[in-house]
Amino acid sequence: MNTSRKERSVSTFSIVGYDPKTDELGIAVQSKFLGVGAIVPWAKAGVGAIATQSYANTSYGSKGLDLLARGKTAEETLALLINEDADRHLRQVGIVDAKGRAASFTGQGCYEWAGSMTGPCFAVQGNLLVSEETVRAMAQKFVQTTGSLAERLLLTLEAGQCAGGDRRGKQSAALLIVKEKGGYGGFNDRLIDLRVDDHPEPIQELKRIFELQQLYFAKPKEQDQLPLTDDRISIIKSSLHSLGYLSLTQHWRDALQQFIATENLEGRMGTGTQTIDRVVFSFLQKKAKE
Repeated sequence: MNTSRKERSVSTFSIVGYDPKTDELGIAVQSKFLGVGAIVPWAKAGVGAIATQSYANTSYGSKGLDLLARGKTAEETLALLINEDADRHLRQVGIVDAKGRAASFTGQGCYEWAGSMTGPCFAVQGNLLVSEETVRAMAQKFVQTTGSLAERLLLTLEAGQCAGGDRRGKQSAALLIVKEKGGYGGFNDRLIDLRVDDHPEPIQELKRIFELQQLYFAKPKEQDQLPLTDDRISIIKSSLHSLGYLSLTQHWRDALQQFIATENLEGRMGTGTQTIDRVVFSFLQKKAKE
């Protein structure tokens, strides 16, 4: 039975990407559709990443990852998925496998403008767009941008919106990054799994949440460990006092530990006693000024 046009099309634009340096796979997506992150992005570490959209066949996600896990390439997986789908003319899907090979498909029934671009380690696709410039801008941004995969995907998504984006507007966005043992505690592969389900500026809100995710869960970098100079200790004391953590009889280190525990920043504390993480130092000052 053919899919009815009365169903809501997940008209959107997305980027599927792979970072060979870190073996991270991911998807970033934006749409004028509620909760797009629950439908479009699928990924498994060491296997591949898939974006399924436009009257999305969500079985493309689970079936596609299974095919990739069994050794099929992105192109082979795509062909198998669409060949067995009677409604493939309504589908749009992008796939990147764990070797960076990419494939994308846009059915003839997808609302204009609809299309895609692929290259080494990425697949960009969109439908119901203002113009093809959205896809072109995204592909160019991904290729030219450096940084972590998450940062590159977010910048790519933003470039697509700036170039026109979904012609109906904006509502939701999502970012999914997977890596072997990348999840909380190393128990799964969900390095980053963030969603903005309903917001007037979903990409900007997604970026804000991503910054929080980096604050709480990103591993501290050695170059971000600041020496505890007298000036910095003075700023720490002043900030802790204004926030109500530091009393006259309390040592500032104890107050700092209390602040860190309250704000869930334990993951950013190193083993050294003569340094403070740059991000924690900045966050403490920001909180004190609020």
